[in-house]
Amino acid sequence: MRNFRRIAALAIAATALTPVVAPVAHAQTAKADRPLYKDASQTVEARVDDLLARMTLEEKVAQLVAIWLKKDAIQTPSGEFDPAKASVSFPNGLGMISRPSDRKGVAAGTTNAGADATANRNAVDTATYINAAQKWSMEKTRLGIPMIMHEEALHGLVAPGATSFPQSIGLASTWNPGLLEKVFSVAAAEARARGANLVLAPVVDVARDPRWGRIEETYGEDPYLVSEMGLAAIRGFQGTTLPLAKDKVFVTLKHMTGHGQPESGTNIGPASLGERTLREDFFPPFEKAVTQLPVRAVMASYNEIDGIPSHANKWLLNDVLRGEWGFKGAVVSDYFAIRELVTRHHMYKDVKDAGARALDAGVDVETPDGEGFNFLIQLVREGKVSTGQIDNAVRRVLEMKFEGGLFENPYADVKLAEKRTNTPEAIALARQAARESVVLLKNSNGLLPLDATGIKRMAVIGTHARDTPIGGYSDTPNHVVSLLEAMQAEGKGKFAVDYSEGVRLTEGRVWAQDKVTLTDAATNDKLRADAVAAAKNADVVVMVLGGNEALSREAWADDHLGDSDNLELPGPQNELAKEIIALGKPVVVILLNGRPYAVNYLAEKAPALIEGWYLGEQTGNALADVLFGRFNPGGKLPVSIARNVGQLPNYYNKKPSARRGYLFGDTSPLYPFGYGLSYSTFSVGAPVLGSGTIGIADNVKVSVDVTNTGKRAGDEVVQLYVRDDEASVTRPTIELKRFQRVTLQPGEKKTVSFELTPADLSLWNVQMKRVVEPGTFTISAGPNSVDLKSTTLTVR
Repeated sequence: MRNFRRIAALAIAATALTPVVAPVAHAQTAKADRPLYKDASQTVEARVDDLLARMTLEEKVAQLVAIWLKKDAIQTPSGEFDPAKASVSFPNGLGMISRPSDRKGVAAGTTNAGADATANRNAVDTATYINAAQKWSMEKTRLGIPMIMHEEALHGLVAPGATSFPQSIGLASTWNPGLLEKVFSVAAAEARARGANLVLAPVVDVARDPRWGRIEETYGEDPYLVSEMGLAAIRGFQGTTLPLAKDKVFVTLKHMTGHGQPESGTNIGPASLGERTLREDFFPPFEKAVTQLPVRAVMASYNEIDGIPSHANKWLLNDVLRGEWGFKGAVVSDYFAIRELVTRHHMYKDVKDAGARALDAGVDVETPDGEGFNFLIQLVREGKVSTGQIDNAVRRVLEMKFEGGLFENPYADVKLAEKRTNTPEAIALARQAARESVVLLKNSNGLLPLDATGIKRMAVIGTHARDTPIGGYSDTPNHVVSLLEAMQAEGKGKFAVDYSEGVRLTEGRVWAQDKVTLTDAATNDKLRADAVAAAKNADVVVMVLGGNEALSREAWADDHLGDSDNLELPGPQNELAKEIIALGKPVVVILLNGRPYAVNYLAEKAPALIEGWYLGEQTGNALADVLFGRFNPGGKLPVSIARNVGQLPNYYNKKPSARRGYLFGDTSPLYPFGYGLSYSTFSVGAPVLGSGTIGIADNVKVSVDVTNTGKRAGDEVVQLYVRDDEASVTRPTIELKRFQRVTLQPGEKKTVSFELTPADLSLWNVQMKRVVEPGTFTISAGPNSVDLKSTTLTVR
């Protein structure tokens, strides 16, 4: 999503609401003959046909636009919904309200996707606002069409008091789809309790460049892992069938596509990708989602592919998405993306022309406000857009509203809105999700878990040990447990805890602030000296390093950047680490960050190293559980961690000709995809095939034994990889095809069973057809993408 504060300064933003609201329609009145579309016993198709036939062009176009920055047109100065103003501004109805939880949609400082938490509505206020808006839409417009209410929910509902779970890249590190389904079931229930019925999530971009500030929003670099986590998120948010249950919300798949490997690693940069790469690596999460589950909304991406931005790409949105995959839902624009066809891509002279192109390409709804689509009535009358195109787009929007049950009940229960928010069960789940997200990268000499009986004094060091970052697309949770708070609770009556800031990364860490100011060297010199002094008196040091929301984020404007030209820890963090580690104390380093940093020094010298990503509101409690052994870490990396920026790209599923080597350098990652340690040890056996030879249309069963060879119960993720040994086109050297996280007691052995299908062995051939070619395939299993045992499958 894109956000700007200086919207009014752009000439093309001056497209008033008037093009959408031409002749005023009469308010709905009761009639003896109830319209068919209001009869819930009728089919969705029949109801849509009936309603479409009754709608004027003006009423149809009104369904294709949203409102956000211009919410002063529908609310009072104090932020209450104003039905009288809404009727004047939108006499033909309105399709969608963008982020109804945002109280001050037109005030400076609130155009940042919810980052200004103090400006946003609580659960009761949001439900009250939405109910008033829906009452107007249902009772004061001629046809009584309810509105879609969309909110952000990347790692929990983005609203005050809602439960904050680990950031997406942390959730991906769990390698536990079942857990994600539970997480997003909570997020859905909290959103629906407030009246939202659509979320702009999940992000199923495959991320292949760690310089990109939005990598934290993704489930990693592998198309299969992203697909499985994305499917789990959808099941949690929306369920598996329609009509929509009362505690579920529609999802919006983001962002189709190529968004995750932008040129130079900079947000919305061109995706220099061929069709085969798109189909092999970037399409699968979207294709699986829309073909396996009833997804009803897909968001196009900002970037261009081969000279065509996604919002103008008819091949992408129509031929592939709808034609090949059979998608029946609506394509929604990313925020201001139709305008960016003019301002960023320089393709059209104005938003009117851009709107025509976007509609023709397959975009159905413009968010967050109507700009280009405000001209659709005029474009129809000029013969540049057909009524058939309008009807197709409106049909998709109406189908969603009928399938969501909105015509029957679009309202929230205000009395339950707060009660269903951040419940004890949700808090417990947030803690469990955070624990499972933790990836143990190093544990020299079994330093972890810590033994509290052997500690008299602990030094907790790091600005973010006390001031906890939780990642982008967050609001203000009821309470975020810091590591310092958790360590103080852990030490109560057992050991003393000294805190020292050690290093300050930025002056403030507000995700939405444009300018990012690094803390000056003099301040950090003093902080570092104080930290060293504190560490000298400690028996053990727990140090938090990494990043924050200001250092890696969505770059939504030229003066609001979030990408990086290097992968080093920001600021003098390595200097602090060197001085602390030089003391010879037991040191545990915890990384809290959104992008994977090249932590070469820490990998070599830190006695213990944990990648925590952003762990959400239960950060401290989850880390305490891990540090003191109440929970045995079992997370695995969803991305490769590079040694330096010069290695990029360094995703694991490379082609055979890639990475021959460097003069005086290393092409291997610092930590490979799928890597993660445990306090226990495990043995993953070689895969055993149900049949060594199969036909091109056959499935094959694969069994893998995994044994806990250590002394603690713990989790291992059994990972199954495939390599096509010879093919008519080049194939990756290795591809993840299955995985399963299993819990084993000491000495316990389990057999994990998988089944590979022809789709898992297929490729896109020279004719760009998906086929399985006869030959041999190397089937490998292991605890990560490097330490593997293999066997051979023959396909005839």
